[in-house]
Amino acid sequence: MATEFENRLRSLGIELPTPPLPTATYAPFIIVNRMLYISGQFPMIGNTVQYEGKVGKDLSLEEAQKAARLCALNILAQVKIACEESFERINRCVRLGGFVNAVEGFSDHSQIINGASDLIIQVFGNLGRHARFAVGVSSLPMNACLEIDAIFALEDEEATPFS
Repeated sequence: MATEFENRLRSLGIELPTPPLPTATYAPFIIVNRMLYISGQFPMIGNTVQYEGKVGKDLSLEEAQKAARLCALNILAQVKIACEESFERINRCVRLGGFVNAVEGFSDHSQIINGASDLIIQVFGNLGRHARFAVGVSSLPMNACLEIDAIFALEDEEATPFS
């Protein structure tokens, strides 16, 4: 039987991707004390960055918002694995953190990260409302235009190790 979150994903026309493999020496997620920490996700499909370069030079604001939505899809795909396919374990989204690879003087970082925030709220409803930061940086790994991490509170303490 489909869960409320799965039904919401389906109603939004969303199919979660297979999350990208880590690009360096880190775990894609860690569960500690009923908190799920999702490592920074890039706008990737498979292991290929889909949106490269600097916002304001190589990418428009609208393209960067689409990249942020893709990061959020990868975050949700990691959540699904971490929670053993059960979004019901999620109590709420606590925080998103966004790093935007942008030209000097660019100041619409928050508008870009809204692409991720909006999706999380669409999927989780009020439980998706979260604290957030959005900052500009001069570069990111693989020349990605942005990277977004996330923290979720869980209902129970059953941890799923990454293997």
